[in-house]
Amino acid sequence: MRKINDTEIDTAGELVLYWMIAARRTRWNFGLQRAVDWARELDKPLLVFEPLRCGYPWASDRFHAFVIQGMIDNAQRLSRKRCLYYPYLEHKPGDGKGLLATLAKRAAVVVSDDYPAFFLPRMTDAAAKQIPVSFELVDSNGILPMRAADKVFARAHDFRRFLQKSLPPHLTEFPRPDPLARVELPTLERLPPEITRQWPPTALDDTSATPDVLKSFPIDHAVAPTTTVGGAKAAQKTLRTFLRSKLTHYDDDRNQPEREATSGLSPYLHFGHISAHQVFSELMADDGWMIDDVADKATGSRQGWWGASPAVEAFLDQLVTWREVGYNMAWQRSDYDRYESLPDWAKKTLGEHVVDPREHVYTLDEFENAETHDELWNGAQRQLVREGRIHNYLRMLWGKKILEWSKRPESAVDIMIELNNKYALDGRDPNSYSGIFWCLGRYDRAWGPERPIFGKTRYMSSENTARKVRVRAYLEKYGS
Repeated sequence: MRKINDTEIDTAGELVLYWMIAARRTRWNFGLQRAVDWARELDKPLLVFEPLRCGYPWASDRFHAFVIQGMIDNAQRLSRKRCLYYPYLEHKPGDGKGLLATLAKRAAVVVSDDYPAFFLPRMTDAAAKQIPVSFELVDSNGILPMRAADKVFARAHDFRRFLQKSLPPHLTEFPRPDPLARVELPTLERLPPEITRQWPPTALDDTSATPDVLKSFPIDHAVAPTTTVGGAKAAQKTLRTFLRSKLTHYDDDRNQPEREATSGLSPYLHFGHISAHQVFSELMADDGWMIDDVADKATGSRQGWWGASPAVEAFLDQLVTWREVGYNMAWQRSDYDRYESLPDWAKKTLGEHVVDPREHVYTLDEFENAETHDELWNGAQRQLVREGRIHNYLRMLWGKKILEWSKRPESAVDIMIELNNKYALDGRDPNSYSGIFWCLGRYDRAWGPERPIFGKTRYMSSENTARKVRVRAYLEKYGS
């Protein structure tokens, strides 16, 4: 938790304001918990304000629908709690200007979410200048608080070893599953008419994310919603399905494109519809794990430290190590999403091979439309466009081939970011930037033999991938 302005709590304020922008959920949420604690201490009503602007980068029907579906769940749940929920959907860029400042003027304290990527850090920094009372940001992103590590880790092994040394105290400090359970607070029935006339709260129901409603927003209607439904309810269902029917096969099958062994949780974690703390808690409870099972020695090994089953340990390495190493970089380096952030060795070797001849060079449009010579790559791109995701293993191949088929490695980064952020439900996230930049050497090491274009960065080919994993049915499903 950190305070980002110099003003103090106004005990004369009418309410406590929670500005929900990243942890878009009512459960297992440190930010909401902090706001509830303030409301109890100050004996003030709690206002939960969840807005969705329409002018964010890559705004589309796909992302709008996913967020609105989450807002519908929040509205239903908070209608039964001792707080006032204020959902606001902006219909024209700038319509919501001044709303946060107006609400903050009535607040004793403002609490929001500390998220290190996309446009959110700039937004909260700008808001700090307009909020006349104490303004706190709360980190509810992962198991390890971001600022518990004050250095950027260059390798996953080093970060994993740090986690093994530093995580145990945080495993006993989880957010409350329901911070509003059995909480008695003063009630706020409604906001003043001068606020709601200018900024009407959105009436949310099951039709709020339908195509007819979405077309009223000035967003990209060509990027359509997928069959993956957003919101806390869908997130809970996805978690239950994974724990009951997929987890036991996770270690063996997660790299097989024809088997759905992955968790499917990354979009919900990205949009804050589910908490990593809840996923961890339910995962470990199902495994019969106790905190005393953790090994005393930090070795940096992917297996054995947790003292859990092999499938659980394999999943934890993705949920904790590989997910949170991206947050570790994003909060400390503003260039986490730029080519310059690559390790020096990677920039050097890619630079030495920038003049190497490319057998194939494709434009952004050709990549986007899956118009390459490689049907496995085309299938991965079609999956991204249709479903908002690429199978985890093929996502690595997808990025490696963009590097190989682009004029320069800098161009490859731009293309990967554009396609991933435009179509992927879990894009625009520290974790997804880790995946993109891993394709060019981040969190990796130099490999031999040195190859054209790739230099010493890790090489992948569609032919080798097809030999390692089964792809025939995948190609049938995502064929042209």
